[in-house]
Amino acid sequence: MRISGVALVVLVLGHLFIMNILDGGVHRINFGFVAGRWASPFWQFWDLLMLWLAQIHGGNGLRTVINDYARKDATRFWLKVLLFTSMVLVIGLGTYVIFTFDPNITD
Repeated sequence: MRISGVALVVLVLGHLFIMNILDGGVHRINFGFVAGRWASPFWQFWDLLMLWLAQIHGGNGLRTVINDYARKDATRFWLKVLLFTSMVLVIGLGTYVIFTFDPNITD
């Protein structure tokens, strides 16, 4: 958790700086900007690492909260199943989008 937390601080602050402060801020972010960014394997890896670390770090933290506050074993079990399922879906869908993004989509 500590290592992923430190890595997330670097990744997220870098992301926020690049997306919100550098070169005109959020006004330049559109489909073309994302297409240009994800044309580079470096940015694909950056966003993928941020997605995976955030999901795993947050999921592990929420698992700890479930363990601390769910009183019944059945409730704890089903909350963890729901958490794990949602984590797998978000990580899977996010990974799929990052690697299959087509910048040549036209209306």
